[in-house]
Order: sequence, then C-alpha cells, then structure tokens
Amino acid sequence: MKICRILLLFIIFLTAPLTAQAKVAILVHGYLSDAGTWEYSGVNPMLRQAGWQQAGHLGISPTGFVDQPLPHKQGDKLFYTVNLPSLAPAPVQAGWLKATLERVSEKHPEEEITIVGHSAGGVVARLALVQYGAGRVNRLITIAAPHLGTDKAIRALDAVDDGGMFGMIKEWVVREEIGDRMYNTLRVSRGILFNLVPPAPGTLLFWLNVQPHPDIEYISIIRSGGYVIAGDLVVPPFSQDMNQVPALRGKSKVYITVQGHELTPADGKLLADIL
Repeated sequence: MKICRILLLFIIFLTAPLTAQAKVAILVHGYLSDAGTWEYSGVNPMLRQAGWQQAGHLGISPTGFVDQPLPHKQGDKLFYTVNLPSLAPAPVQAGWLKATLERVSEKHPEEEITIVGHSAGGVVARLALVQYGAGRVNRLITIAAPHLGTDKAIRALDAVDDGGMFGMIKEWVVREEIGDRMYNTLRVSRGILFNLVPPAPGTLLFWLNVQPHPDIEYISIIRSGGYVIAGDLVVPPFSQDMNQVPALRGKSKVYITVQGHELTPADGKLLADIL
C-alpha cells in the first residue's frame, strides 16, 4: 500500500504542470540613454552575482543590424542588452526591437523571453508587442515607464517650440538656460517626446493604451518617495503602473521601490528575484 502511494505521488509529480520560468532576458534602455546604462548603474553586476550571464549585445549601425555575441558558459540564465536609437520616434525603436527579438528567438528557439524596459524603453517594448505580437516573449517588466505619459515631455517640446513672433528670442533664452547641445538634442528628438506626452486624441499613448495586448505576464516596477528620497521626478508613479492602462487593467503585478528615476543596483537585485 505504501509503495502504491509513493508511485502515485511520483506520477503526479511527473505530470504536474511546471511554472514557466523565462531563461532569457532582453534589457531595453530609455530616452537619452544606451545599453551601457545597465552596466554602469550596477544592474548587470547584480544580475551576474545572481547567476545570470550576458550572452550578447545587439544594436544598429549605419550598415544595419549588429549582433555582438559575448563569451559565456552554457547555462539557463542569459541576458542580452540592446542599443536602440533613443532619440528616434517610438515606432522606429519598436521596429528595431522587433529585429532584436527575432534574432534572440533564433538563438534560443525553445526558450521563453522576458523583456525588461526602463523608462521610455518600457513604452517602446509594449508598442513592439502590440504591433508585432509576442512571439517567444512571455513577460514584460517595465521600470519607471511613462505608460500614461509625463508632463516633462510637454515641457521639453514647449522649450524647443520657437515659432511665433518672439520665437527667436525664446530660442536664445532657452539655449542660454540649457545649453546648445541639450537644445539641439531636444529638437531632433521631438518625435519620441511627442510619443511620451499624456494620452490625448492624436497621440501615440492614446492609441496604444486601448489596443489589445498579448496575453503574457506584465510587471510594473514603480518608483515612490520616502522621508529622504523625493522619488521619481520624471515620471509620476501612477503613470508607471500598467494597471492604469485601459487595455491592461488588473493584469499587471506591481513592485514599489523607494528611489528616483534612474537605474540603481537595487533594480538589479529586484530583477534577479523576479526573474
């Protein structure tokens, strides 16, 4: 009788569905950033400390798509970084991210993929999933992403709006305040800035937030403030919560971190725990 019970438990163990664990992650940076932010912020070192290995770096160049594999041991916890043209409009970045996802899927045809997007990278990742489908992606994690936009994008657009009778005077004043380099950067990135303004008819987020989304796991890492830290001064906390997106209400798990907008080693530790 005891043997039969043991055999029955063994059969149940073998046939029970296993919880899917994403073994490949793709890290997507945000606006005015690049793939290096994951390294110098301390996120990558924390992932490596938790047993994850960086398997490669993907991006674009004047000649097209770039795939730079990195030496790593055989393992089931791999991550890739991607360099997107962060000043380009979100649909352009989403197209390059699609190419990245296809390349990683070719490398790991049997593995499920987690996308991790910081700031605007979270919006770009969500746009890519809506436009092109999930494919091998089974989870989207966003960190401090402006899913409902940010007024900082409106202010940036207004700063470089030099039309009207006093446009030249305004341009001179703004250049004096923020410098020629930042002024020119804001001007050439007006497309992505417009993509990040709060939803209103005619905006990207107004359209994106009501579109059907893939049936995958969604996780929102939201910045909050504390007694010493003011919190995220770039994207308001409610905008970072994918549950506030009409198409995703009640579908996102939420983690709250007490820190500012930028990535820190704490994000790496939290990601390692989630992944």
